[in-house]
Amino acid sequence: QVQLVESGGGLVQAGDSLRLSCAASGRPFSSHAMGWFRQAPGKEREFVSAINWNGGTTVYADSVKGRFTISRDNAKNTVYLQMNSLKPEDTAVYYCAAELKYNGPYYAPSDPDEYDYWGRGTQVTVSS
Repeated sequence: QVQLVESGGGLVQAGDSLRLSCAASGRPFSSHAMGWFRQAPGKEREFVSAINWNGGTTVYADSVKGRFTISRDNAKNTVYLQMNSLKPEDTAVYYCAAELKYNGPYYAPSDPDEYDYWGRGTQVTVSS
């Protein structure tokens, strides 16, 4: 079983930056593709970014492309999401997710149904 814990959220002003972290434990971390999703009140969970098992493949939603950067440090069992130039519309609870099955070396899915483990989330609030 994989346990995921997000951290790094908070209250910031538009234009500021935050760095989210997701610490993982359990099964070998390096074998998992990882993803970040977010959910705002009244909205469905939205894909943000994903990264394959070794960090060589990254995927971003159009809404965050050029502003957010996903990375991972397998030695530390941690995935990061660097968020720059934050906007009020980025306000949401951000969730880290991990896949269980292996689907190839470039596997970095954007579909939440592809993920098997989820953290409890960390709140990001961006004021105007």
